[in-house]
Amino acid sequence: MEHLDLKGKKCPVPVIETKNFLETRAVEEIEIVVDDPAASENVRRFLASRGYSTSVAEENGIYRIEGCLDEGPLAGSPRGQRSLVYIDGESMGRGSEDLGKVLMRAFLSTIKELEIRPWRMVFVNSGVRLVTTDSGYMSILKDIEERGVEIIACGTCLDYFDLKDKIGVGRISNMFEIMTSFNEATNVIRP
Repeated sequence: MEHLDLKGKKCPVPVIETKNFLETRAVEEIEIVVDDPAASENVRRFLASRGYSTSVAEENGIYRIEGCLDEGPLAGSPRGQRSLVYIDGESMGRGSEDLGKVLMRAFLSTIKELEIRPWRMVFVNSGVRLVTTDSGYMSILKDIEERGVEIIACGTCLDYFDLKDKIGVGRISNMFEIMTSFNEATNVIRP
């Protein structure tokens, strides 16, 4: 088993160093040690995206993330697809904002009904308002999430709009994970 000690490093550094480490050698089993809960979760998700089954053990603020390579990152995706939905605003299309909001509601409602749903939805800029507790889209997005679609929202964007404490669905992410999502997607859908 390979070992990587990343204590004292804050996100996104542990994810980047883990990625760089894995790119330099073939690693079937790895243990990564961090002392930041956000880094622990981000490293765990990164390993899972690379086909590792993972476990996390915490003791006295030290997190040990173990990963065991078992399958590729696209295994289990319907028909080999990994669609990413990228939402960077509160409405769909250009022209009428009112019409754009009607279209966005229809777009999101349709996602939950698809036979092959997206793998992940990324919300950035004013699009993060859709994942907050004040949003009129909460029930739709919760239904989508319950159907297995991962929802992530840009932490910098939530901070900018002072909405970090109002996230109602999905989880807070960072630009490294967002860019990694684009790289891992087989196609990107932008309403």
